[in-house]
Amino acid sequence: MSHNPPFTDWHGKTVWLVGASSGIGRATAHALHAQGAKVFVSARNQQALDVFAAEHPGAVALAVDAGDAASVNAAAKVVLGAGPLDLVLYCAGYYKEMRATEFDLQIMLEHQRVNYLGALYVLDAVLPHFVKRQAGHISLVSSVAGYRGLPKSLAYGPTKAALINLAETLYVDLQDSHVGVSLICPGFVETPLTAQNKFTMPGLIKPEQAAQEILRGWASGQFEIHFPKRFTFFMKALALLPPVLFFPVIRKFTGL
Repeated sequence: MSHNPPFTDWHGKTVWLVGASSGIGRATAHALHAQGAKVFVSARNQQALDVFAAEHPGAVALAVDAGDAASVNAAAKVVLGAGPLDLVLYCAGYYKEMRATEFDLQIMLEHQRVNYLGALYVLDAVLPHFVKRQAGHISLVSSVAGYRGLPKSLAYGPTKAALINLAETLYVDLQDSHVGVSLICPGFVETPLTAQNKFTMPGLIKPEQAAQEILRGWASGQFEIHFPKRFTFFMKALALLPPVLFFPVIRKFTGL
């Protein structure tokens, strides 16, 4: 299998989105529902999930703390108990900018808990189901911040780099099991997370645009879905530079 099985018709498909109360997750849940999918939406914010479910008939709201294994397992039982699951999207995220001069272990560990361990808890809950069925799709939301080490990204960047490596290895390992794997690497998207940034964000797009890019990527069976291209291709080129060039370029562009 050189590509993922494409998703071109969502009618009758079931999707579980973890991290769907706002931003990219919510916009993607909305887009999938509009295409006829049955969507289970999870996040910590029960109120936001209930609002989504009320606005999208048939959608199911399941509150989850993604960084808590028992919470994820309880929700997964409900999702898998409702019938075959076709795709799980892990888009829960935690972000606070940090530099090494302000190292804070608790903030580092919270990034790890939500951004990476949460993905592992979801995998633990759904992967055996997919492998047994020889069908299904795992999609992990990373970030261009995971390509290389960047200033102010001490806590966030390493967790996103871990997701990139995880997705690549899953893809390699699961090709013969007919389980699809995709990696989503957004640039800057208008979300509650990026609202914290005090700098100009190049190529900033709306969550609705991000959702359409993701659905297009799934429809064409892509492994890595990255957007907006005008920014992500620049970041990819930057990531290819050897350290002797990469570090001076980053310092020049960021002034840090």
